Amino acid sequence: MLKIPGNNEADAFAGQAHLSLPEKTSVKSLRDGARQILETPDLELKVALAYYVANQWFKGALSISRGTGEKPMPDRPGRPAKPELLPPRDMPKRAVGGKNGKVALLHSLAHIELNAIDLTWDLIGRFTHVPMPRSYYDDFVRVGLEEAKHFTLIQERLARLDHSYGDLPAHDGLWQAAQSTGKDLMARLAIIPLVLEARGLDITPSMIEKANATGDEETASVLHVIYHDEKGHVAYGAKWFRFMCDRHRARPEPSFQQLVKKHFKGPLKPPFNDRARSEAGLTPGFYRPLIKLT
Repeated sequence: MLKIPGNNEADAFAGQAHLSLPEKTSVKSLRDGARQILETPDLELKVALAYYVANQWFKGALSISRGTGEKPMPDRPGRPAKPELLPPRDMPKRAVGGKNGKVALLHSLAHIELNAIDLTWDLIGRFTHVPMPRSYYDDFVRVGLEEAKHFTLIQERLARLDHSYGDLPAHDGLWQAAQSTGKDLMARLAIIPLVLEARGLDITPSMIEKANATGDEETASVLHVIYHDEKGHVAYGAKWFRFMCDRHRARPEPSFQQLVKKHFKGPLKPPFNDRARSEAGLTPGFYRPLIKLT
C-alpha cells in the first residue's frame, strides 16, 4: 500500500487502484511512468498507473529518468472514444437544476479532473531535463495521485446517479494550455497550478454551498475533498514558481504576469477567493493586475 506521510486517505485509494493493473506492468523510471499514464486511453488503467507510479516513487524504487534512450512524451494524451470532444464554442448549454443539472456539473468536473491527471503527469515527465530537487517531484507526484483520486470520486458519484464519464460531450480547450507551455517549465507552472487550479479555489466553495442547499451531501463531500487538495496544488505551484524565479533572478509577480499574457487566452476573471489564494502563496499582486477592466 502506498505510504505518503500525512495522506492516509490517498493510502486507501492507492490500495484499491493498484488491484486493476495488468500483471506485466513495467515502469522503468518516473518519466517512463508519466509517459505511460498520458498515453493510455483506458481511464481505469490511467488511474491505476497513477497510483502505481506514485507508490513506486515514494518507495524509492524509481529514478527520475533513464536518460535520452526513453521514449518521448506524447503530444496529446490518450483518450477513450467517448466523450465527443468539441471546441468550447460548440458546447451545448449545460443543464441547470434537478438530476440532469447535477449530472452535467459532475460530468464537467470529471473532464476537468481527467485533464488534470494528464497535465500533472506531463509536468512531471516533460521537464526532467531541467535540474530540480527531488522534493519538486515529491510534490507533483502527490498532485498527480490526488487528481486521480478526484476523478475516481466523481466517477463513483456519477455511477450512483446512473451515469458515467463519456455520456455527455466535453470541450477540448484544457490541453491547449499544455501545448503552449511544452518547452518552458516556468510557463507551465504559471498556467497550470497558478491559473487553472487557482480558479478552482474561486468557484468550488459556491458549488459546495449549492450542493448542500439542495440536500446533495454526497456531491458536497466530493467537492470538499477536491477543494482541500487544490489548496495544496496551488501552494506547490507557487512554491516552485518562486524557486524558478530565484534561480533566474527574476521577480515573481512581473514574471507571472508576462507568462500569463503570453500563454493564457483571455483575461483573468473575478471574483477571486483572495484568502484561499493567499494562504497558498498566490497573493493578489500576482493576478489582480491581469484583470481586464471593461
